[in-house]
Amino acid sequence: MSKKEKRNILKRMLEIRGMGQVITISVGLIVLCIVFAFLNPMFFSSRNIGNLLRQIAPILIIGIGQSYVLITGNIDLSIGSVVGMSCMISATLMTKGINPWVAVAITFVCCIAIGIVNGQLVASCKLPPFIATLGTMTIARGIAQIVNNNYNTDTIGNAAKGFRDFFYYGRFLNVYNTIWITLILWLIFNFILSRMRTGRYIYAIGSNSEAARLSGVNITYVTTKVYVYSAICSCVVGLIICATSGMGTMDAGNGYELYAVAASVIGGVSTLGGQGILLGTVIGASIWGVLQNGLQFAGAPVAIRNIVIGIIVIISVLLDVIVRRDKPKIKKDNRWPIQNNNNDVKA
Repeated sequence: MSKKEKRNILKRMLEIRGMGQVITISVGLIVLCIVFAFLNPMFFSSRNIGNLLRQIAPILIIGIGQSYVLITGNIDLSIGSVVGMSCMISATLMTKGINPWVAVAITFVCCIAIGIVNGQLVASCKLPPFIATLGTMTIARGIAQIVNNNYNTDTIGNAAKGFRDFFYYGRFLNVYNTIWITLILWLIFNFILSRMRTGRYIYAIGSNSEAARLSGVNITYVTTKVYVYSAICSCVVGLIICATSGMGTMDAGNGYELYAVAASVIGGVSTLGGQGILLGTVIGASIWGVLQNGLQFAGAPVAIRNIVIGIIVIISVLLDVIVRRDKPKIKKDNRWPIQNNNNDVKA
């Protein structure tokens, strides 16, 4: 390959929306890994790497859902509560003798219902997403509490061994199933966002919802679909937590809405909408996981870890606001070609 061809490939990569930010934060991730490895040589041990990847996996999954919502210019505060609802509903059903996979299917239906409600409240009823999802956050947490009469469940038992192996303990090609699930979900959602018409509609809504509407985009349908995707991701994380602990806990998912936002905005997804790629969310979730894991190795208390993560989130959002404010405005119609094309892949 000639130098000219290499330069062209690099140029095309840098032209991808958000790729510059991804490269920047990737350098930051590498620096963090080097620093923590210097502080504790056990950081790069095979055992710690395996634990680190399984620690990153649920944060990346909910980060994917939150990234979709943020790109449309909205936010989903119900993520953590839907995680807890998923954990409690699935565990309660299994302790009542329901087949684990039937319990999983019922749990998915319940979580998708929350996603539909979120989408309708935001898109159809025109409620501010902060208020709408704050309300459903409280409702979902209430469901998590009431489903087993305000008690954590008993152990889901040996009958759910296949469920626990599938979502957490099992391995394929010596890689934990949790990591495979995360990889498959990322590939699916990245394909939708980067290759399908739905993805272009999502970016268009986040850039200029009125222009998108005038161009023929069904704002209500696409927004509802995005919130459903977020609920599906939250449901999967709840199932992983249930499989990990072997029981349902009412406080499962507490604070996960912060983790989801952290993974997204650190990864370059704009809170103002219309910008970001899921590759950045991978790096953002990895930075979160490395910080938590590395600071734990360094003996830092939980409070210090939370403070560090909070500072990084604030700085990431502040930089995004500054960059977007100073960036010269361009015509939306030229930036987001969303008209029909027979060669497009349909959602």
